[in-house]
Amino acid sequence: MQRRHFIQSTAASLATIATPFVFAQNPTRIKFTLDFRISGQTAPFLLALYKDYYKEEGLDVSIDVGSGSVASITRTASGAYDLGFGDISSLIEFNASQPGLVQAVYQYYNRAPFAIIGRKDKGITSDFKSLQGKRIAAAAVESTRRCWPMAAKHAGVKADAFEWVTTDFSARDNVIVRGDVDGATYFHDSAVSLFQRIKPDELSVLSFASTGLAVYGNAVLAATRLINENPKAVTAFVRATNRGVMETIANPIAAMAYVKQREPMVDEKVEAERWRITQSYVLGADTREHGVGDVRKAFVEQQVAEVSETFGLKSKPDAAAVYNLSFLPPKAERMVKA
Repeated sequence: MQRRHFIQSTAASLATIATPFVFAQNPTRIKFTLDFRISGQTAPFLLALYKDYYKEEGLDVSIDVGSGSVASITRTASGAYDLGFGDISSLIEFNASQPGLVQAVYQYYNRAPFAIIGRKDKGITSDFKSLQGKRIAAAAVESTRRCWPMAAKHAGVKADAFEWVTTDFSARDNVIVRGDVDGATYFHDSAVSLFQRIKPDELSVLSFASTGLAVYGNAVLAATRLINENPKAVTAFVRATNRGVMETIANPIAAMAYVKQREPMVDEKVEAERWRITQSYVLGADTREHGVGDVRKAFVEQQVAEVSETFGLKSKPDAAAVYNLSFLPPKAERMVKA
């Protein structure tokens, strides 16, 4: 039996609008915020930008760096940006107090790439119990730190097993290298910079996904205002972004040239390695069934339940309100060939 598409609109999907705008005279301006800096993690967006995929769809897209996958949600909800790149667990938490402002329209990370990475010489192993009594660096407000209590529960350890050391995103590598802390939270793919300074075999990567915690990570988020006022623009952005994702998967090395076009100081080989890790989370086992960008309804409901319980949300958000996937391109355009 064919699985029903989660959150499908009752009308024909907007994604079936087959004819894109081609270099429209009056393109729709779209402001899009990333979660963090320019890197191989987000190469598909830059590929779509510099290969004019957004322009072909009638969009004039600007892409800004961000200050975290939680901040992207508030940026989008406030109206400062039309679309953003933010964390689903944080969106669930946000919707509990401020519902109806933002929805996920394209699931990027099929599994959240959350991890704690620690030094083996500080006693951190692949066992989460080795974190007991350690000092772990993290930013004050970030999705990996926020998600830790859920991972701890699955790993069978106490959420307060170690001491948090609050630091800025940009300082995490330094405090680990200096030995000020024993480890730090990371998006697994963000840790490539650390791997350049400490040999990977001297580090332990404790991926939250390895605990059995099945949560979706960052997704493309759209302001409800934009969804209501200009759904064609959302469809166009998602379609162009999906082209970027599929091309990056097919030829990562070529895609890194567009990262360098935006950020000339990056090393394309390093960013290709970063994307290799990113792709392992983008292409989860589920994507073999439903394609990139989609989700499983049961997993969304489970994630809503876990977030609600972990953070003691006063009201449990409606799982159906978190996503609006009616903008996805046809499944055939989102399936990765083996």
